[in-house]
Amino acid sequence: MARSRLKKVHLPNRMSATTEAILANLKIVADERALRVNVPGLAAKVSALKEYQQRRFVHTYADLLATTRYGAAAQFFLDELYGPSDFSRRDTQFARVVPALVRLFPSEVVQTVATLARLHALSETLDSTMARHLVDDTQITAHPYIRAWQATGRVADRESQIALTLEVASRLDRFTRKPLLRNSLRLMRGPARAAGLGELQQFLENGFDTFRAMKGSQEFISIVELRERALASSLFQADAVNAVPGSAADRSLANLPST
Repeated sequence: MARSRLKKVHLPNRMSATTEAILANLKIVADERALRVNVPGLAAKVSALKEYQQRRFVHTYADLLATTRYGAAAQFFLDELYGPSDFSRRDTQFARVVPALVRLFPSEVVQTVATLARLHALSETLDSTMARHLVDDTQITAHPYIRAWQATGRVADRESQIALTLEVASRLDRFTRKPLLRNSLRLMRGPARAAGLGELQQFLENGFDTFRAMKGSQEFISIVELRERALASSLFQADAVNAVPGSAADRSLANLPST
């Protein structure tokens, strides 16, 4: 009896979809950088904006940065998520080895990287748009920052930016409850370096160790969530020109560095 031929069905590949999503977000980042090169003065404004936003983070979280328990985690956020560093070379190399990342790393790690890529793309897009509304690239202070924030708008994207930041923190926190995952990361050092993923490997290990050292990060994550959402809300409501005591503008200015 002849065997019936069954048509081979190709089911969606979760990892393939994740690879495509990461690459798509890295392309958004690359496109934003290309845009800044082609628009006169935009690159300088974005750089100045990033530096101001780093100062803003230091100002908002000065108390956490000074604590023994949360200082390292706050510094990790400052360096890895709010810093003005130029990651273009790293991102270019990273884009070439994303398939290796998806193949080599545990799924929990891959999903964390996918979240990071989404956050990276959204933040770079918002920075480019906001920088277009800055008049000067050297004198960014609280008032022009608020004006540029309001001119940019995109309330839903700002909420997504905060949500993705919190998701990265929550994923790193969950890593700490999986000791075997830490051992897996340690074993991945050689293969990761060989695949061009050494910087990503370092980021993951530093994040794991930093969050583990807190011995519970829910309070830290809650503080970040509360302050970021309160600041975003007040920035959208603020009258940056006529800030009266107790007003939304006054509260916004108190959460921003004056220089």
